[in-house]
Amino acid sequence: MPQKNRTLKGVLGGLMGLVGLSAVAGVLATAAVTPAIAIAGVSGSQALSIFENLPDSLTPGTPMEPTVFYATGTDGQPFELARFFDQNRVPVNFDQVSPLLYDAILSSEDKSFYEHGGVNLGATVKAVYDNIRGTSSRGASTISQQFVKNVLIQQCEQNVSPGDKKYAEKLNACWSDATNAVGSDGVERKLQEMRYAIQIEKDYSKNDILLGYLNIANFGGQTYGIEAASNYYFGTTAANLTLDQAATLAGAVQNPNRFRFDKPGGSWTDGSGKARNSAEDGYADSKFRRNYVLDRMLIDGKITKKQHDDAVALPITPNIHPSTQGCQAAGQQGYFCQYVKNVIEGDKSLGADKLRRGGMSVYTSLDMRVQQPGNEAMTKYAPVYVEGKSFGTSGVSIEADTGRILSIVQNTTFKDTADANKALGETGLVYAADYAHGRSEGFGVGSTYKIFTLVEWLKQGHSVNEALDGRWQLFTPFTICGKKQPNKDKTKNFGNNPGYKGTVMQFTKASLNTGFYAMAQQLDLCDINETATSMGVHYGNGKPVTEPEGPNDLAPNGPFATTLGSKHIAPIQMAGAYATVANNGVYCTPRAIDKIVGSDGNDIPLPESSCTQVISPEVAATAAYALQGVMNGGTGAPANPNDGTPLIGKTGTNQDAGTAMAMSSTKVATFVYAGKVEGPEYKLSSMSYKGNAMNRIRYNVSKALQRAADDIYPGTKFTTPDKNLTRQVLKDLPNVVGMPIDQATTTLEDAGFSVQVGTPVDSTLGAGLVATQTPGAGQVPAGTTVTLSPSTGNPPAANVPNVVGAKFSDAKKALEDAGFSVDDKGCNGGSPVTAQNPPGGSPAPPGSTVSVVCIGNGH
Repeated sequence: MPQKNRTLKGVLGGLMGLVGLSAVAGVLATAAVTPAIAIAGVSGSQALSIFENLPDSLTPGTPMEPTVFYATGTDGQPFELARFFDQNRVPVNFDQVSPLLYDAILSSEDKSFYEHGGVNLGATVKAVYDNIRGTSSRGASTISQQFVKNVLIQQCEQNVSPGDKKYAEKLNACWSDATNAVGSDGVERKLQEMRYAIQIEKDYSKNDILLGYLNIANFGGQTYGIEAASNYYFGTTAANLTLDQAATLAGAVQNPNRFRFDKPGGSWTDGSGKARNSAEDGYADSKFRRNYVLDRMLIDGKITKKQHDDAVALPITPNIHPSTQGCQAAGQQGYFCQYVKNVIEGDKSLGADKLRRGGMSVYTSLDMRVQQPGNEAMTKYAPVYVEGKSFGTSGVSIEADTGRILSIVQNTTFKDTADANKALGETGLVYAADYAHGRSEGFGVGSTYKIFTLVEWLKQGHSVNEALDGRWQLFTPFTICGKKQPNKDKTKNFGNNPGYKGTVMQFTKASLNTGFYAMAQQLDLCDINETATSMGVHYGNGKPVTEPEGPNDLAPNGPFATTLGSKHIAPIQMAGAYATVANNGVYCTPRAIDKIVGSDGNDIPLPESSCTQVISPEVAATAAYALQGVMNGGTGAPANPNDGTPLIGKTGTNQDAGTAMAMSSTKVATFVYAGKVEGPEYKLSSMSYKGNAMNRIRYNVSKALQRAADDIYPGTKFTTPDKNLTRQVLKDLPNVVGMPIDQATTTLEDAGFSVQVGTPVDSTLGAGLVATQTPGAGQVPAGTTVTLSPSTGNPPAANVPNVVGAKFSDAKKALEDAGFSVDDKGCNGGSPVTAQNPPGGSPAPPGSTVSVVCIGNGH
């Protein structure tokens, strides 16, 4: 096998290499005594030239540190939600480490640390010689050199992306290349360490180098730095380490994965396949190494003989405190955590590298004062899973005027691993989010999508008090992107309601499908979806709602999808839309991060977000005016917490397999979905959980979330609606008196009025004809209900004139003029009338006889 070419620049080989190294040694000897000497000024030695040609500048930089997510607790204070790391490290200051640990490290690794200039020359020359011979791969490194080695390993590891398919392999190469190189590679590595160590000693204090080494060193597995090691192995801090603990950890740094003592089954396996350094053998390797450290401390006079003997007598006693990373540690808040994680990983300026290595403190918008009541309601009302059904419930609350996501609750158990059992309700999918932020693709939101028809209706200048024919019928054609398109399908109303003629206010309160079809028929359906887009809505898969959702979506702008909400949308997007109406038409991008602080203590720019006026304040205020009716006696009333906070809202049902509830105060918007997640259809209305109908889960969970939000983020009254958009629209009411009832009804309905038939009345008109209409013909509000009274065919009764006291001649004339006959009972022309029957003022049929009695007629 051919041997690698060796050059004096890269390595030293054979005798010439050793001769050259001796020249370097002379320079290094001087450097060891006087670190500040400018090595670059010396000339005349080939070996020195070799040394000088190596890089001489090393900037340690910031080691990998965990990123920690924080949330607001029920006490209003921040608490740790989760952490992420490739290397679990908690940097500490110099005075946060026990002096026992410093003594242990220095005695065992570099007792002359505070005297040398970064290099132990004699030992280094021997180590280089051994490397050339291939008899050793390490040794003789000072703390400064070990610090350099760890910095170089760290820099190598930081260049390996967590997404690399050969991630673990490349990380191992970083370690092995820096620690196990032999022969020529080992010489070059050792020379480079020396070069950097001398530079480091010039640039940093001894204490800084020692602390830097302890903060960067590996202590086995993903545990890095003395503080994390103290926490992990002993459940204590670096400042509170006992003597035997300090010696044990100091001993581990030489070969951390061999001397780690967190694996009862053994940290390594010998050539025979036997597990070593296990609980069974009392962690013999770790104990041997610990005792070596204690011996060195005794020799150096750092501890007394009694301290030494007492510590040596102790067994290795791990007290492992695993540092769980990832969103699994967040429990019920795992779905919110996962949303934030996806935001960071998907951001170009942040990404997975900074998440796992950047040492960021991420302060999220999660507020447990809202989240916890939602968790409790979810536990009480929604099952974790339904056997044989793919069932999910998700709720989200968003601060309307900022877009801050205050809560994400979900019925399932968070488990973002390959062994998650969907049948038992385990999943890592965030149902509240779209695919980019939660790997979910949204749900059919049903009639909650009607908000966009309402808003577009108002944008076109229509009034919420305008009346339309919302009766069950075939609505056709519709305008789609400027073209008239025929419609073949009739929509249905909940409970087979036949519909009615009414106002937009009435249609909204009752969520009448046919009423909204009547509205949509006067609009362009593409404009409705454009309005939805402007209010932050897109499909769960990320596509615009104006385009096909998938290959089987043939009518994305058709009346059913556009008006009744068969589109699959994530709850967060729908909550943002309702927040837009509540926020006077200003749409704020949903965001889950309030602040990010880097490991250097400086703020890091947040992922992009904004607040933009997307609909006019007048339209928003009037839409809110109509949507308040939903919560006050309308379909959303069961979800109203009735805490005095004004609310807007809208219900939604999608094919009886999914239900939704949207509501918002002026401050916080809430959206809850409960129903089918995937797979075959089923009827939610026929299912129950703990005695409660499952199609009412949406009410109970949303009520709990909104009540909590109203308490912490109190809303105010909504803005007064626009006068023009609430105006009464007047129409000409035709005169239908004398028409047959059927003809009159058709005439009025064709003119846009509702009709009801009242009680028949006597009239001179023929039976069945309209005798009266109320109101009468003229200008009346559009949508007015007209009452028609049919004729009985009988003339109406007339009141009998009162003729008592009148002369008989005058009385007779008055009665006959009124259409009555007179029985005079012998009265003559001048006799005064003393009595009459029927009495004056009483009704009597036309032509009937009135009897009168006069003075002087014998009575």
